[in-house]
Amino acid sequence: MNDNVTATQTLAHATPETAKPVAGRRSFFSYLDLGVTDASNGAMRAQVTKATRGLGKPTGWHYHVCDQQLVYMLKGWVDLEFEDGRKIRLNAGDSLMIPGGMRHNETGTADELELLEISVPAKMDTVPCDPPEGRG
Repeated sequence: MNDNVTATQTLAHATPETAKPVAGRRSFFSYLDLGVTDASNGAMRAQVTKATRGLGKPTGWHYHVCDQQLVYMLKGWVDLEFEDGRKIRLNAGDSLMIPGGMRHNETGTADELELLEISVPAKMDTVPCDPPEGRG
């Protein structure tokens, strides 16, 4: 066991009643913080994202400043395209780990969706960028 980590971190437990609503990257989504950022002293963030209407248009090409981002789809689906040409539909029960700095674009979602997102570290900036060559 890594005593340095456990000495600086605490237990985090969230329920649907105790998870705190927080602001997020998209105005049409709602976000619930699961308390992991505070408990891990910023080493990790975990939140639930919900939507009750679909993505009206693609988010635009962007990347995240972080080590990695993990998405686990709980309900609905989301379509993503990546700089390497891959297109992935993430369905309920699917997971996806996106390395920090990888350019991607969310191109569509189900009308209703719910997902768990974890980022390492907790602070994850979003940077708009140009699309890969040959794609708009």
